[in-house]
This record gives sequence, structure tokens and C-alpha cells, in this order.
Amino acid sequence: MQTATSIAPASDPQHIQALARANRVRLARASLKRQVAGGTVEVARVVRECPWEAETMSVGELLRSQQRWGRTRSRKFLSDLELSENRQLGRLTARQRNVVARELEAKSRARPSVGERPQEALSAA
Repeated sequence: MQTATSIAPASDPQHIQALARANRVRLARASLKRQVAGGTVEVARVVRECPWEAETMSVGELLRSQQRWGRTRSRKFLSDLELSENRQLGRLTARQRNVVARELEAKSRARPSVGERPQEALSAA
């Protein structure tokens, strides 16, 4: 019996190989999304490096895996950059990847982390 993460041997029918690959991608993508949501992996880094599990992931799906990023926030962010939320990460050009990553980094610097108070609130206290 094969495990979900093992590679299907070449003797298996093509549809079984395709299902095994799809399952590996699904599990790896779920793990990546958990890491992004937990803050252990930065979205800008995923956009720049485009790991194999994120190549066919939509940019909108990746953005929504962050905490406090829903469909509306993702759409607004991408419309300002003139990108479709359905665009696959692996199909972005190097220039588009850098623009998205740079904007994400700028947003993360401008916004305080969860649990932190904004700087002006600290000075007023």
C-alpha cells in the first residue's frame, strides 16, 4: 500500500499518477498556507521564490491565507497593481513578482503586528 506522499511508480496508470501528484500538491499547499497564516513564512518570500507547491496557486488564494486578509482586501490590493486575483503565481513575470513582494513588504512595515499598539498611540499614552 502506498502512502499519500510517496511517488507513484511508472507502472501505475496515468490517472493514478495524476491523483498522487495532485494529492502531494494539495498537502504541501495546505502546509504552506498554515505556515503563512501562522506567520512563520512571509507571503512576500513565497511570491519571490515561488516554490513548486505554489506555482499553480492563485495569487488571491495565497494572499487570503494571511491572517486578516479576505477576498475584499486581496482584490483591492491586486486591483491597485492591475493584477487578477485568479492569476497563477507561477505565471507572474519576474517584474510582477517583485512589485507584489515589494508592496506586501511595505504593507507589513506600515501595519503593526497583532497585539502591538500603533506608534502614535504609544506616544500619547
